[in-house]
Amino acid sequence: KQLVTMIPGDGIGPEISEAVKKIFSAAGVPVDWEDVDVTPVKGPDGRFRLPQKIFESMERTKVGLKGPLATPIGKGHQSLNLALRKAFSLYANVRPCKSIEGYETPYNNVDIVTIRENTEGEYSGIEHLIVDGVVQSIKLITEQASRRVAEYAFKYARDNKRSTVTAVHKANIMRMSDGLFLKCCRDVAAKNKDIKFSEMYLDTVCLNLVQDPSKFDVLVMPNLYGDILSDLCAGLIGGLGVTPSGNIGEEGALFESVHGTAPDIAGQNKANPTALLLSAVMMLRYMELGSYADRIENAAFAVIKEGQ
Repeated sequence: KQLVTMIPGDGIGPEISEAVKKIFSAAGVPVDWEDVDVTPVKGPDGRFRLPQKIFESMERTKVGLKGPLATPIGKGHQSLNLALRKAFSLYANVRPCKSIEGYETPYNNVDIVTIRENTEGEYSGIEHLIVDGVVQSIKLITEQASRRVAEYAFKYARDNKRSTVTAVHKANIMRMSDGLFLKCCRDVAAKNKDIKFSEMYLDTVCLNLVQDPSKFDVLVMPNLYGDILSDLCAGLIGGLGVTPSGNIGEEGALFESVHGTAPDIAGQNKANPTALLLSAVMMLRYMELGSYADRIENAAFAVIKEGQ
């Protein structure tokens, strides 16, 4: 059996994690869980940090499943999700958004995968006060990170029999930063002629997504755009409660439910585990346990189709 790090998370996290474990057990999935509590620890400087044991566990297992985490709000508290992504160089966030039969939404023909650069851009965490009332935030774009996520997008498209990769950008305004990202995408596209490549301004993508989401296949983009667009795509299929998510790194991967901790219903055993379950299905495919992934996914969709 393969060992997997399980981070139950906060709020409804423990109960939806338990539901996933039960389903894995019933399906006979050859996985053992190593549960890790990631309640942040207050350091001597007053800042909250992730406990060391999470890093040790992920170093051992190289693959994890994570429920929702609450991030402390206020100056000096790092996003715990961000800390995990940085620690394990989880450079690509992948979210498949596909219409689910039996789950009524205004669209029934969505089948989009958003691939978001996960380590830099506006989320590099570089911002400072210049003088009172003036704050500067730095958008960091590097050739290495841009090329890496572009290469992953084309590999994902090929591995999953997808035909088109679209680079989403604003290089008409941010000529240097988004210009570099776009150049890297073009360079990678030139070496992957079997996959169609297109490029589109972020605002045009938003317009087209709302008009006809079936036009799109795989979208690759810098960090901030990906954060926004991936939620928009999730909204097209019914929300974050039915959308899986994975963070892929060079030496490991972390799959997660991206909805909130829902403290108002925590402990009542009524939270829907679909997003975490579908993220666990993504994890199984990453671990090359595709037959188990297919069985669980088909069963989940059959239940939703029946209206349960």
